[in-house]
Amino acid sequence: MTAVESRPAGLVEGTPGQRPLTARLGAFIALTKPRIIELLLITTVPVMFLAQRGVPDLLLVLEVVVGGYLSAGGANALNMYIDRDIDALMTRTERRPLVTGMVSPREALVFGIALAIGSTLWFWALVNPLSAALSLAALLFYVVVYTMGLKRRTAQNIVWGGIAGCMPVFIGWSAVTNSLAWPPVVLFLVIFFWTPPHYWPLSMKVKDDYANAGVPMLPVIATNEAVAKQIVAYSWVMVAVSLTLWPLGHTSVVYPVTAVALGALWLKEAHGLLARAKAGVVGAKLKEMRLFHWSITYLTLLFVEIAIDPFLK
Repeated sequence: MTAVESRPAGLVEGTPGQRPLTARLGAFIALTKPRIIELLLITTVPVMFLAQRGVPDLLLVLEVVVGGYLSAGGANALNMYIDRDIDALMTRTERRPLVTGMVSPREALVFGIALAIGSTLWFWALVNPLSAALSLAALLFYVVVYTMGLKRRTAQNIVWGGIAGCMPVFIGWSAVTNSLAWPPVVLFLVIFFWTPPHYWPLSMKVKDDYANAGVPMLPVIATNEAVAKQIVAYSWVMVAVSLTLWPLGHTSVVYPVTAVALGALWLKEAHGLLARAKAGVVGAKLKEMRLFHWSITYLTLLFVEIAIDPFLK
């Protein structure tokens, strides 16, 4: 029996079509990874306020949010379809719908492709062709470049694969202006340098899972100290890049003050993790998840400030 064919204990028996309707609907929603999409939308909507320099058309915001969910959901469904073999080998992913058999591989593939096509047409018809192209580019990059190309081959997978997660700032800006400019480029780079130090602490926590699945995440092939040094390096660059948004003239003085304060707290956590790693601390005392959780708070607060900043000038 292969890893994909095995089933964790306690699952509902029967083919996917025989499962309760509510459970099946929940499984298809789970394919879209809603919690990850929440983070993507946090970096999309505030940029629309920045681009508008005020409140954008609320109908447009709704259209972008729906299109963004469909696009990211399609990418995530296709990711689960491709990764169903290794998902079955990892504790943190063994309850995903394709592993449990709640959704069949064929259903997931069709669902993901349908969302990909539907989201592109949605953006093209209701937002603009540029946003549609950017959305499709992000989806293809995540599925083809990251999931199929990088994830199982290199420890730099999350570094370059993270580009897909940077694209929402371009989509949000282009939805309002039908163009691109330097402010979204800066925010793109902030998220680019944010992604590795956001994800590597989680990878440190579950590195045995990745090792069992043969996925060469950096913490699998490097020591905790080496990973923590990389986290600190990326963190300093991220904070420095975040401050370059102010000289472009699109924010008030409140933005750099906020960016410095949030960045200082981030760097405190990053250096604390490095100090513990250098001291040889392992297990729960390494407290690597503190930085992971703070990274989400950091990005949320930074982009909330970006959303309200046009009203502070």
